Formats: sequence, structure tokens, C-alpha cells
Amino acid sequence: MPWHAITRAMTRAGLCPTPPLRSDCRCGGWPTAILAGLLLLPGPVAAQDWPGQPSAERYQDARGSITMALAGDAIITRRISMFDEAPFRGLVELVRSAGVGVVNLEVLFHAYEPDVIPASQSGGAYMAADPEIAKELSWMGFDMVARANNHSLDYGQGGMDATTRAVAAAGLAQAGVGANLALARAPAYRETESGRVALISLSTTFPDQARAGSQRKDLRGRPGLNPLRHTREYVVPEEDLVSLRRVAERLGLGGGASGPADRITFLRERFRVGSDPGTVTRADPRDLAEIVAEVSNARRSADWVVVTSHTHERGNSRFEPPDFQMELARAVIDAGADVYFGHGPHVLRGVEIYKGKPIFYGLGNFIFQNETLDFQPGDNYESWDLPPEALAADFHDRRAERGTDWAQDVPNWQSVVAFPVFEGGRLTEVQLHPISLGFGLERTQIGRPMLADPALAQDILQQMQELSRPFGTRIDIVEGIGRIRTP
Repeated sequence: MPWHAITRAMTRAGLCPTPPLRSDCRCGGWPTAILAGLLLLPGPVAAQDWPGQPSAERYQDARGSITMALAGDAIITRRISMFDEAPFRGLVELVRSAGVGVVNLEVLFHAYEPDVIPASQSGGAYMAADPEIAKELSWMGFDMVARANNHSLDYGQGGMDATTRAVAAAGLAQAGVGANLALARAPAYRETESGRVALISLSTTFPDQARAGSQRKDLRGRPGLNPLRHTREYVVPEEDLVSLRRVAERLGLGGGASGPADRITFLRERFRVGSDPGTVTRADPRDLAEIVAEVSNARRSADWVVVTSHTHERGNSRFEPPDFQMELARAVIDAGADVYFGHGPHVLRGVEIYKGKPIFYGLGNFIFQNETLDFQPGDNYESWDLPPEALAADFHDRRAERGTDWAQDVPNWQSVVAFPVFEGGRLTEVQLHPISLGFGLERTQIGRPMLADPALAQDILQQMQELSRPFGTRIDIVEGIGRIRTP
């Protein structure tokens, strides 16, 4: 007899259907005859005999398969949902078709409320957009946003908190900032048809005041972002080090005659003698250990784990990752992450397949509308030698004139959206869909992404082939899409 039939019959007979193992059972135990009868039942009761207990294979999110849509920096300051060009709508449908969409949010959503005050430092231009704009990202198909970047605290805690409210109101999960370091480091989770997805967001590029601080029993933690600090050391020929030491002694900067003979700290930078000149960077061990611990925590609480970092720092060129970023990416994969992707330098970087998991060192820009910011604090106008009567357009013009000319930097306006595909828990393919952000268009039009035309798509993907070759990654170009197939 099935178990549920036995318990139902016992209940009707006034007998406790639960074995008398609990102290609050008042039925006096099961009669001996019933216990003996249960022992004669033919074998264990199968799981399917229990009502409402389907086997694990019937659960939709137990299939171990998902396609992710991963995009780089989103500096979105204007609505985009009213447009219907085929290349734009095609991109939107691609993002919507993924099991989960993740993008770096590099703008703050607020209405300049009284507690939203410009910080003394920012990541460049102070970022701001109407809180309703957050809904444009969810309309486009994104589910989760990374919040840790060099603009997270442009407007202090007030701006950070206002953005948190707007992002939540848009139905987006968010990670990377918090009221203290523990909350900033913590994963965000999103329930999807393909399983539970965890997102850990961190930044390696930030004003130090934006770094979240630890909570203590006697003092609150500092609100801010999830940081990964790092060290940088320049390797130079011996004669260059001797020259630096001489200058330091002459100017009284310290680090002159004292200290090791083969290294010096000069203007807060570290130099050492070496035969192979270049730059060596290392992740801060404590920060890295804490981030890895969060990845391990997320691995045990989610079906899929995505880690992303905002990293402006460079290797030998802006198209190459620094040493510490490669150290970070491989460490989080080792700890259980399914995907790592970077952003920040506003250009593409290579792809590595490490232990069967994808590492995207830089996905470039996704939306780049930073020249339609309405207001900037006085400090920013003064830094560009602009008078008090200058307005926002004057600020953007001056930045373009004096060296921050985003409009003329072609790689800034070409990127990809990455779609890693997992089947049965294993990465089977990565698709790279090239996008154009409208190079050469007017300020009011530029920055909105569209699927690239065939000629531009070919150029972008060939660049990705070159950038990924040092990592041993082969990218095939098939009908305007980059494809990385795993064995």
C-alpha cells in the first residue's frame, strides 16, 4: 500500500500518522500490529508514491542549461525604448532571448535631491540621469546590473542610495555597493527559468573615498563600493633607478640613499631594477581573499555565478589586461565562478577559456551617452578653466577640445555583447555579437547600440581574434557572429 494511503487511513481511524518520536505526540504510540504490518510492506516507498513530490528531472531549473547576455559599460542618460530600427530591435531581442542579462551600470539615477551632494572626487564627469531611465534597461531585457565602478559615489551616499531605489523599482537585481564592506561584497541573486544566478560586482578603479569600509561592533561601516586594491611596480634599467634616486635626494622627496639599492618609491610609485622593463601589478591579497570567499559562498547558494569587475588599468596597452586582472579572473573561476567579465577601459580586450569557463577581459561600451549630462559641480568647471557662467554644453565642448575627445576615439564606439551558452552545466559555445554605438553622429544621437553592419562586424571580430590569440582562444567568424566552441 502506498505510504500516503496508510497515513490517510490512520488519520481517519484517530491514530497518529507520525511515529511516536516527538515529545508532543499524545497518541500513545502506534499499536504493535500496525508497526508489524509496516515492516511487511514490500520494500521502500518510492518518491513518486508521495503526492506532489515530482522527481528532480521534472524541475525546469534543474536542466543545467542557460544562455547569458553580458554587456559592458552602460552610461545611459536618455530614453531608448521608442526607437524601432531593425539593427536596434534585433539587439534588444537578442538580449531578451537570454536566460539572464547582466550589464555594468555606470550612471547614477537621482533627481538632485537635498541629500544628493557632489563628492570631492569623481570618476571624471559626475554621472546623473532621471530615475525613470533605469526602466529602459529592464525593458531591453537586462535582469542584473553591476554597480561597482569609478562613478558609484560621484554624488556621495545620497546618490548611491537614490540609485539603489531606482534600480530596485525597475525590477533589476544589483550588486557591488552597500552600506558597509560586507554588503558591498555580497552577491545579488536572480531567480530565472534556468536556475538561480548570483552576481558579484567589484571595482579596481575608484577614488579612495568611494571604497566601502568594514562594520565593527562599536562603529558603523563606511558606505561605498566593493574594492579590489592592487600594487603596481615599474621595472627599469639600473641607470634609470640611479637617476630617480638622485632626483629624490635633490628634492628631498625621500627614498634617496636609504632603502634597498635595487628599488625606490618615487612620487608614491614603486620602481625596481630589472632586465625586462615594464609594469608588474598584483592584487591586494586581503581584498582578493575576501572576494574569493564571496564567490565560494555564492557557488553553494546559486546554480550560476557571474563575477564582474570595473578595471581601467592596463597592461602594455589599453587593449591588454593588467597582470592583477588576470590573477583575479582565474582566482574567481578557481573558486567556482562560471563566468568572469571586465569593463572600464571603454575598449575591447581578449577572451580566455580557462578550465572550461569564459573570461572576457573587456567588453567595451554598451551605451555611451556621457555627453548629454545636464549638470556638473563647480569643481569640474574650474578644472577645465571654465568661468562660473559656463553651462553643460560648454563643459562637454571643453573636454573634447583638450584631450578627452571621446567622439574621435573610434574603438570607444565599437564593441560586442557576449553570449556564453551552457548545456548540461558545461560551456559549449560563446557567441560574440558586434555592435556599433554610432561613431561620427551628433551628440544627441551617438551612444545608442545597434547590431553592426556586416563590414564593421567583420572588423570588430577580427580585432577580437587578434586580442584573444595570446590566450590561445580561437574565434571563428560565421555570418557576422564570433563563435568560440569548446571541446
